[in-house]
Amino acid sequence: MAQNGALDIVVLAGGISHERDISLRSGRRVADGLNSLGHRVTVREPDASLLGFLTEQRPDVVWPALHGASGEDGALRALLELAQVPFVGSRTDASRLAWSKPTAKAIVARAGVATPAAVTLPRETFRELGANSVLATVLDALGVPVVVKPAQGGSAQGVTIVTRAEELPRAMVDAYTYSEVALIERKVEGVEVSVAVLDTGDAPEALPAVEIEPLGGAYTFDARYNAGETRFYVPARLDDTIAEAVAAAATAAHSALGLRHLSRIDLIVDADGVPWFLEANVLPGLTETSIMPQAIAASGRDLGDVYAALAVAAIADAS
Repeated sequence: MAQNGALDIVVLAGGISHERDISLRSGRRVADGLNSLGHRVTVREPDASLLGFLTEQRPDVVWPALHGASGEDGALRALLELAQVPFVGSRTDASRLAWSKPTAKAIVARAGVATPAAVTLPRETFRELGANSVLATVLDALGVPVVVKPAQGGSAQGVTIVTRAEELPRAMVDAYTYSEVALIERKVEGVEVSVAVLDTGDAPEALPAVEIEPLGGAYTFDARYNAGETRFYVPARLDDTIAEAVAAAATAAHSALGLRHLSRIDLIVDADGVPWFLEANVLPGLTETSIMPQAIAASGRDLGDVYAALAVAAIADAS
């Protein structure tokens, strides 16, 4: 441990996923927040030298800021667990459950949270049964609009909102670019919100919901990470009763999936005020335009204090 009560913290950022650049931005922001409190921070790539470095240096805690498969599918976390290195974020099994959007939907639905009707189609099924007959069956059951997305992945990469039947084949191709499995989900019309959840040991706490209004109509990759392309309302423009229902749905999803420390739960609130679960993120974006930092600020907390509290919680969980 560093002197004067400060922690030796390794922030992991970068990696080889499609979200590498976002991870680097998130990592810099986390490191800045921790450095501001006097912690000794090393920013590292998850490369071939990482495990040897951790074994030799034995930092107090690892703070993963890795997005995409390299940080969220549970594989790296499993190795950190084997090496007995404390780390911020959900454990291996919970990460794997949340990383699979169809699996997460099924688990959260069993917990009583509404989630849109959907079908999961592996690429091989799509080929074996014939694209035309498969898509005809899907359209008969779900109609349009639907949202097509990779079953795994983040930052809206490979996601298409389909409003006409003839758009569906192209949307499937785009989704399969990022994953071998695609999820086709009935689009619920309403207010798009995202809820950051903090969970440092007592009980998961939903921070103020962030309402998302993409100026281009869809919350795409560019709309997420380019300033000025999305209007955010923090807290979301919901009446108190609906805001409470949204918070309850978010913490229920977090708990049902067995997540810890932090998560971001994405939902749609329909015209009747019902929150519909879309997906869970075990390592939300932490860039200057990301939702979680906005929610933390809206709760009256300092970013550095929160990132440090999560590091302390991770150390306590490992003891």
